[in-house]
Formats: sequence, structure tokens, C-alpha cells
Amino acid sequence: MGRLVATTFMSLDGVIKNPEEWQGPFFGEDAGRFAEERLFASDALLLGRGIYEVYAATWPTMDDDGGFVEKINKMPKYVVSTTLDKAEWENTTIIRGDVADQVAKLKQEFEQDILVYGVGQLAHELLAHGLVDELEVWVHPILVGRTGGEALIGREGSRHEFELVGTETTELGVIICRYRPAVGKD
Repeated sequence: MGRLVATTFMSLDGVIKNPEEWQGPFFGEDAGRFAEERLFASDALLLGRGIYEVYAATWPTMDDDGGFVEKINKMPKYVVSTTLDKAEWENTTIIRGDVADQVAKLKQEFEQDILVYGVGQLAHELLAHGLVDELEVWVHPILVGRTGGEALIGREGSRHEFELVGTETTELGVIICRYRPAVGKD
């Protein structure tokens, strides 16, 4: 059975929105290697509509020597959306209806991880249903200065406790924290 791993970039002040605007200077060679290891340990991607649209517009036109782009483009992808009519990105299936039930079934289909990029509405719904097996937060040494709502990792009414299972620190000061849900604490 596959594990569901939600991973996100976060600033010191808890901002996760638009990391492309602030995380770049902290993404060194070792961070790239860690991101590659995470992707290659995964059988599938699970995305919310917003991040899907960003990725679907950029990844298919990229290429690299290391195989990261080929892997992300060819692997099975699932996008949760009530508004998409069709998915243009190769190997993408749209999930509608009972998301928790369908994701639970997906976890049964795959041996390796199912990777969720971002901790937005989708990840919080999966957390609420006990479907997230690991939360990975890349804490960047920057204060972005945004407040409220979907800019922050936390959501109103979404309380979950975790246990730290590991950390790594990159050469540029990003602390990669891996957590699993604390059993019986929510």
C-alpha cells in the first residue's frame, strides 16, 4: 500500500503561497537532490486544481538531463477538481465526488508514495480524513510578510498534531522537516 506524502515550501512566518516568488535563492544542489529523491520514491502525484494548472502549463515544455522532468511528466497524476472539463497533461485523471474515498482507493493501488505538492485545501481535506501519512515542510530562512487565509500553512478549524520523524538542513539553510500524524491526538 502506498503512503500519501504532502510536501510544501514554507517561510519562517508560515507562508506557503507563491513560493516561486521567494524560495529560489535557497534552492541549492542538495535541495534539488532531495526533491529528486522524493519524486523518484513516488508512484503518482495528487494535485489540487490550482497547482495542477500551474504545473500542467510548465512541466510538459521542460527538459533536463537527470530524468526529473521525464518522471513527473510520465507518472500517473490525479487532479481533484469540480471545474475542470478535461486534463491536458499526460497521464492525468480528474477526481470528482467523494475525494476521501477515491484517495483511500488510490493508496491501495500503488506500492510507493503518492505525492501531494502543496498543503492547501486538498491536503487539509486529506488530513481531516486521516489519509496523510507524512507531512514534509521545507522551512526557508525568510520572512515573507503575508498574513491570513490561504497564504498560510494553517487553516481555520484545521487542528492536527504531528510527531517529528526526521530533519535535514540544506547548505543554504532550508530545514526539511518530516512529520507523521500523532496517533490518537486529533
